[in-house]
Amino acid sequence: MGNVTLEHVTKQYDDVTAVNDMNLDIQDGEFVCLVGPSGCGKSTTMETIAGLTLPTAGEITIAGKDVTKLPPKDRGIAMVFQNIALFPHMDVYDNVSFGLRLRDFETEEIDRRVERAADILQIGDLLDRQPSELSGGQRQRVAIGRAIVREPEAFLMDEPLANLDAKLRVHMRTELQRLHKELDTTIIYVTHDQAEAMTMSDRIAVLNNGQLQQIAPPLTCYNEPANRFVAGFIGSPSMNFIEGEVGHDGFESEFISVEFDPTAFDVSVGDAVTLGVRPEDVHLTGEAGSIAHPTDPVDTVTDVIEPMGNEIFVYLTHGSRERTTMDEEQRKGDQLLMSVDPDVELSEEEAVTVRFDRANLHLFDQQSGDARCHGLVSSHSTATSEQRTTAED
Repeated sequence: MGNVTLEHVTKQYDDVTAVNDMNLDIQDGEFVCLVGPSGCGKSTTMETIAGLTLPTAGEITIAGKDVTKLPPKDRGIAMVFQNIALFPHMDVYDNVSFGLRLRDFETEEIDRRVERAADILQIGDLLDRQPSELSGGQRQRVAIGRAIVREPEAFLMDEPLANLDAKLRVHMRTELQRLHKELDTTIIYVTHDQAEAMTMSDRIAVLNNGQLQQIAPPLTCYNEPANRFVAGFIGSPSMNFIEGEVGHDGFESEFISVEFDPTAFDVSVGDAVTLGVRPEDVHLTGEAGSIAHPTDPVDTVTDVIEPMGNEIFVYLTHGSRERTTMDEEQRKGDQLLMSVDPDVELSEEEAVTVRFDRANLHLFDQQSGDARCHGLVSSHSTATSEQRTTAED
């Protein structure tokens, strides 16, 4: 069983706390990604699991065994690093089998394990080549093969694709997913690339300042972020945030209001909250007919337009404010990012009205940043909308 558990793990360096009271329970055969910005503690967490650094406090178990104070070689894990670090004077076979030969495995067993790893990674025809004769993707597969032959309880991968070009990273993401299915082994994967985390993992553990913010399936982190940090980190481009407060009729801010019944949600009139809306949930008024729960229209002016090929990113500012009177801080605070289809024709400084999809709006507490509610649509408001439609018909 390759389950990995961290209980109240803390790692402190002098006055810096790299990991703070970390609790993780990773199940056997699960693919979990540790994600977060630089310095958030994800690599340190990985190192404590691997035994490369000992935690200041807490307990780590792998396959039900307390490994908190054990050296890496006795933990039943195998690591793949960002730096591939193959031995340049050894061919692929010797690189893959090096760890087994150090442990005095029988030749027949070494051959069996190397052959199995080569079949899984499709590098059987490369075993007699030198590392200098391999491409970047081939060298990465050799490094993974070196880990596979150990037949560990869990694989630990610390940004193994970071040094590859963009096209090769996409290819290797697919290879790693196939590898996970083939091996059916626990994989703990560190990355700052949320695309890798979203596409490969069963669950994502989002870290910030050494603390676990949320651990959940990728779509749960995307659709129901636990707090404002997760909401802003998961998703590209990032979520829009608008500060305001809860009024008797819903969310209120200087320029934008969203109608909903506060009694139907975990908010009270007067609460200072932040409204979150993703760029894909901002719609031009003329194209908002497919939205079941649109907000009232908001007047905006296009500022910057970024064609991306499959979509267009449009930066909007509030229509009631003169651009010439706005300083940089005001513009940043008023700015709203919208994603539209590539066939939409817009020009800079064009007046447009937009609506939000209330079903996909989020409210966060301004002070703590914790999520208060997701989706500003209640059963009461839905019924009322249906009644109005029936009355109008």
